Amino acid sequence: MTIENNKVVAFDYTLTLDSGEIADTSDGREPLKFLVGSGQIIPGLENEMIGMAVGDKKVVNVKAEDAYGTKDPAMVQTVPREHIPDGINLVVGEQLQGQSPDGHVVQGEITSVDEQNIQIDFNHPLADKALTFDIEIVEVRDATAEEVDHGHVH
Repeated sequence: MTIENNKVVAFDYTLTLDSGEIADTSDGREPLKFLVGSGQIIPGLENEMIGMAVGDKKVVNVKAEDAYGTKDPAMVQTVPREHIPDGINLVVGEQLQGQSPDGHVVQGEITSVDEQNIQIDFNHPLADKALTFDIEIVEVRDATAEEVDHGHVH
């Protein structure tokens, strides 16, 4: 069985950056499972899996625009220090969690701190980065009607 829309795929992977740094891996964990065509993984990786089958291995190079996109300057916000709750470690590189105007939880990284303001970058940490995935397909199966209806693996 080969990978196509509405199939459930499980794969092992190691994700490296251009620097050679390993950014993520399934090594020592369960393979990553997703429903093809549901937008659960980055498009540049999913597109390269189409037609693969169990046991197939591949190294996939994904350009930033086909991964987490390019950094959006509008996603870098300056917040007055008094709007940050007490007890939060205001150090460059710290991750903060907040809420978007529509109620979604958002993650940001502190990029600068001064006496009055905190600058927080809400772009994905891998935005602007080319990614290399070393993958092996370990399972391909038909998705159930419920999985297709819900848009994710059960």
